[in-house]
Amino acid sequence: MRRLLYMIPVAIGISIIAFLTMYAAGDPIALIKAGKPNINEATLSGLRTYYGLDKPIPLQYVNWLMNILQLNFGKSLYGGLPVNQIIGPRIWPTIELQIVSLLIAFAVSIPIAVQSARKPYSKQDVAVTSFSLFGVSMPTFWFGLILIIVFSFTLGWFPSAGSQGVAGFVWWGNSFFDQIAHLILPVAVLVYVSLAQNIRLIRANMLEVLRSDYILAARASGLSERKVVYSYALRNAITPAITFLGIALGGMIAGAPMTEYVFSWPGLGRQYVTSTLNLDFPTIMGITMIITVMTLIANLIMDVLYVYIDPRVRIR
Repeated sequence: MRRLLYMIPVAIGISIIAFLTMYAAGDPIALIKAGKPNINEATLSGLRTYYGLDKPIPLQYVNWLMNILQLNFGKSLYGGLPVNQIIGPRIWPTIELQIVSLLIAFAVSIPIAVQSARKPYSKQDVAVTSFSLFGVSMPTFWFGLILIIVFSFTLGWFPSAGSQGVAGFVWWGNSFFDQIAHLILPVAVLVYVSLAQNIRLIRANMLEVLRSDYILAARASGLSERKVVYSYALRNAITPAITFLGIALGGMIAGAPMTEYVFSWPGLGRQYVTSTLNLDFPTIMGITMIITVMTLIANLIMDVLYVYIDPRVRIR
């Protein structure tokens, strides 16, 4: 209950920052006028009244917040469509992409990190560490472009853009395999980046845990090495990775903006980039508040999950 109450002022604080950031970027009506110099003053005045920009800033914020609480994110500055209609169809493609990437990354990173920690500074460990360092340092948009050039344009194995075939064309025979074909390249980019981060976190903590006295005692008691490593050491070393998972789950709804943009994936990440380039403030702020709420909920879930993963952790 304390955590839930704590989330309220945090969400309000972030909403204030997001709202003030909009004004820091400039007057939306002035930006529209700069983009369309031929628009007349009567239309600009009507837009200012329509969006409530003629009211004092505190009153604008209160009205905006009350609309957000009713899941009314306003209307886009470009086209006048409700933000809900812009965001809604893009949520599932982002969730689909992110869930597949997160599950594969965690399933693969745990055994690799454990084996690397069991044989520190070996050739295998050096290779894994170098692989992780390169993955953490590499720009995702660059890696995505390389994959498109090699596997789409050169080899023609996978589609280069979108989440499904166009004009009746499907990859690999039917719509199900067509979706898988479109997922492979963007998932590969996200998995590699997440994989590198997870391996570094788990390996570093496994090295410390494996030197602990209770691990030595477990080995001396005759327990199998697999049970010692996976039932005792890993359970205590995986907490930082769970923290990273919580952050990833919270930001999952935002997608991976550059990855989605490079692959023209019809998700929230691409929409975030597009709205930012167009200075479409209602859409930007709507997505920002969704990210905020998702991150707070994910952190709450991770706090509760810690207790079951590591009995030494208690919520006080």
